[in-house]
Amino acid sequence: MAFDGIVTKAITSELQQLIGARIDKIYEPNKNDIVLGFYLNGVNYALNICTNAQNYRLHLTTHTKPNPKNALNFCMLLRKYLIGLRIKNIISVNLERVITIEFEGFDDIDDLITKKLIVELMGRHCNVILVDENNVIIDSLRHISSDNELTREIVPHVKYVYPSTNKLNFLEVTNFQDFKLKLNLDFEEMHISDLPSQISNVFNGISKSFISHIVETLHLDTSTKIDDKNLETIYTNMKHIIDATDSLQLGFDTIKDNMGNIKDYALCKKDSSSDSFSLNFFIDDYYFHKETSEEFKVYRNSVSKLILDTLKKYNKRLYNINEKLKECDQMDTYKLYGELITANLYRIKNENTDAVSLENYYDNNQLITISLDKRYSPSHNAKLFFKKYNKLKNALLIVREQKEETINDLDYIESVIYELEACSTIEDISNVFEEISESSVFKEKTEKYKEKKNPKVKKSKLTKNKYVHFNPIKYKIEDYTLLVGRNNMENDYLTLKYAKKTDLWFHTKDIHGSHCILVLNGAPVPKDDILLKCAEIAVYHSKARNSSNVPVDFCEVKYVKKPNGAKPGMVIYKNNKTLWA
Repeated sequence: MAFDGIVTKAITSELQQLIGARIDKIYEPNKNDIVLGFYLNGVNYALNICTNAQNYRLHLTTHTKPNPKNALNFCMLLRKYLIGLRIKNIISVNLERVITIEFEGFDDIDDLITKKLIVELMGRHCNVILVDENNVIIDSLRHISSDNELTREIVPHVKYVYPSTNKLNFLEVTNFQDFKLKLNLDFEEMHISDLPSQISNVFNGISKSFISHIVETLHLDTSTKIDDKNLETIYTNMKHIIDATDSLQLGFDTIKDNMGNIKDYALCKKDSSSDSFSLNFFIDDYYFHKETSEEFKVYRNSVSKLILDTLKKYNKRLYNINEKLKECDQMDTYKLYGELITANLYRIKNENTDAVSLENYYDNNQLITISLDKRYSPSHNAKLFFKKYNKLKNALLIVREQKEETINDLDYIESVIYELEACSTIEDISNVFEEISESSVFKEKTEKYKEKKNPKVKKSKLTKNKYVHFNPIKYKIEDYTLLVGRNNMENDYLTLKYAKKTDLWFHTKDIHGSHCILVLNGAPVPKDDILLKCAEIAVYHSKARNSSNVPVDFCEVKYVKKPNGAKPGMVIYKNNKTLWA
């Protein structure tokens, strides 16, 4: 369910335990997040306020976020007014998604001062507002200028006005009959599937997903028409959950998809053994994984588009090269035309014509018709044929070299596509982006990408230092360790810098995949069953993961070399043996 008024009320109820905490740190990692650091009874707490339109929320957090080198203006203002104050109260009214944090403390001359931080969690209208003891706005995260009476003005030195709503307050409902009356449902026309929207539209702070979860939990058939019995069952369940928010008895249920991933959550009675901030930390973990997953998908899709655009460009280049090679196939014909015309000039009338028929002395004097450019004489046409022959002859050498380079570049791009498909974390994608940003193949695209997207790319951990820290995938096979590179740069480092000459190198034959190093540490070559397991792992970390009977080459590391100028991850090897896994 969404971060609605029920969750807001439950979170606020848990946060009451922070009353008396002293605020000692304030950060603003980005334009949507503010983190307040508190100290209470020897324990440090971090309160995360997120005003993102899709993932707005307020809760304690254990997940750190990178901070800008220079603090933003609103962050500096909060530090000026709030650092050193203590929490006096944390309030949420009814089921509104507005939380007021009251602070109090003493100034330099020991006068009591009070401030309020008002957090409005209302979709694209989210805001964080600092007001003084008279409810006059000191400043806000987002300024809103009012052009008409219907819009609140949120700017400094203006009296703060609490947001209004036309929806009803569920907490004022006294019994089921009152609930039914306020809903004003047409029992003849409406089904249970219509209830989430109807209740959400009538009552403030109650989301559709919350009602949908209650319907699902009660195992009600959504196609059934609404009657007093099923409506009262839903109302009773809603009331029990909402009433539990004031007594710290609220916990959570998780809803998972077929893959076991959390896709939603709903509030329920808390287990007596639960942590006092269990709801806060559950929501913290839930949104952390959700945002990380979203960021991963967006980043991967952006880099994927960059790579696929480059692949399309090189495929088009290869097509043009092949077309040029087809044209080069005709060069001997142009040479023949020039020779035949030159040899028969004494027989050809010296006048402009569009074609001549001559005996081909290379083909038993068979007649051949040669098309000419009527603007020129036959002798000049012969020169043009020789010129075209020489041009295509010279072009053939260049185009063949270009084709070889383009095929190598396409092969490298395919290996990068495999790397990206194998990425499981944002750091993995950053490593892939770092690799391609240093490659001439992607130079044009990555420069534009950096200007537009400004991705957070980590600097490489791989250097020429043999003992540098890096993190390949590790497998334990009996008493042996198998190391697997995660990308082309790590493959190169693992094979050419880190591995010892006597270690064993594994790679799928003619198939893009990771370099695998079996660390021997001077031990003899292991038994066949261990080598086969290494080969199976090499297949798993390749494009042939879902195939069977895949050839895997292996040899000692000393037989693996990298040609000068070769792309990352590209090596040649000899003295190898092949296993089928």
